[in-house]
Amino acid sequence: MEEKLKLYLRTLVSHEGSDLHIKSASLVRVRIQGVIKVLGKDMLTPEMVEQMVREITNEAQYEKLVNDRTLDFSYRLGDEYRFRVNVFYQMDGLSAVFRLIPVRIMTLDELNLPEVIKTFTEIQRGLVLVTGVTGSGKSTTLAAILDKINNETKKHIITIEDPIEFVHKDKGCLINQRSVGQDTHSFSDALRAALREDPDIILVGEMRDLETIDIALHAANTGHLVFSTLHTLDAKETIDRIVGMFSNEEQNRIRMSLASVLEGVISQRLIPNKRGGRVVAAEILKKTARIEQLIMENRDLEIPDALFDGKEIYGTQTFDQALLDLIKKGEISKEVALEYATNPADLKLKMQGVGKGSIVDEETVKGNEDFFEFKSEEE
Repeated sequence: MEEKLKLYLRTLVSHEGSDLHIKSASLVRVRIQGVIKVLGKDMLTPEMVEQMVREITNEAQYEKLVNDRTLDFSYRLGDEYRFRVNVFYQMDGLSAVFRLIPVRIMTLDELNLPEVIKTFTEIQRGLVLVTGVTGSGKSTTLAAILDKINNETKKHIITIEDPIEFVHKDKGCLINQRSVGQDTHSFSDALRAALREDPDIILVGEMRDLETIDIALHAANTGHLVFSTLHTLDAKETIDRIVGMFSNEEQNRIRMSLASVLEGVISQRLIPNKRGGRVVAAEILKKTARIEQLIMENRDLEIPDALFDGKEIYGTQTFDQALLDLIKKGEISKEVALEYATNPADLKLKMQGVGKGSIVDEETVKGNEDFFEFKSEEE
């Protein structure tokens, strides 16, 4: 079965897909440009999937899978490709998802991310979060940020991941990468130990629980630069999620701490572009006196306005501003922009030249008249 698995994975790679889905009693599927598609006509029985999993795991991993009913690990296809794997039980037997991890780390320029993100590589201490739904490119962005730091500085970096995705080689920096389950029992254990291991920078693959968040905030408060991810849609929700993890009695303390250490939030969404691929739209929060005050005073609802207003001076931006920029560059259509917008009605008005932040001016309209023409429902 492992040979058949390798064939599926090579097919995934050749079609520039991101994920391979194996499910007992079902057809094999792949995700290409964000869309799930059937691959071939093989109906895999529960016994076949069980055999495949046994062949690609060791005894300890398989025992953990049986006990925990889920397992995370890495799988290598030759020297060229690595995959992040999650195997889990479901009602028909075992299922597995293989996420392709590029061996080469792309640069921030190659990812077409906003220039302001480069400034996060120059921060000496604090907390920087990359957020978004599963598959939005959080790990890819973090890898690019760390690689830039690795190329340009001389620091000690510790990463704590489950499992390790991008492998970083020592360049200017000394980098120790630890895999949860293999090199440490948990994120919180590794993070607590990291504080005694003379790091300058700590990357926590995911802030999953209250204890990990609390230790990460402490690490940022004690002079370290901490990078991590959260499954949140935007900057406001990120702050709400962190504060909301704690009891009511603790929330004021956490707000004060978060306001002090939070240096940036990069919230990503992958948007279908005109070429049939996808492009990143990113909301960017960067620490300013106004942002710090809003967090401290529990005025999170005002954060989007602060990001909007800070675009020219600080490089901050909301998702809808990012969508407007992508439209002006010809990357995405107006219909797609409205579909993915945080506030479609407000975005439509801005496209028509109405309201604060409207992108319509004489030069913009010239040559793009059809873009700014919206037909009414009656038409």
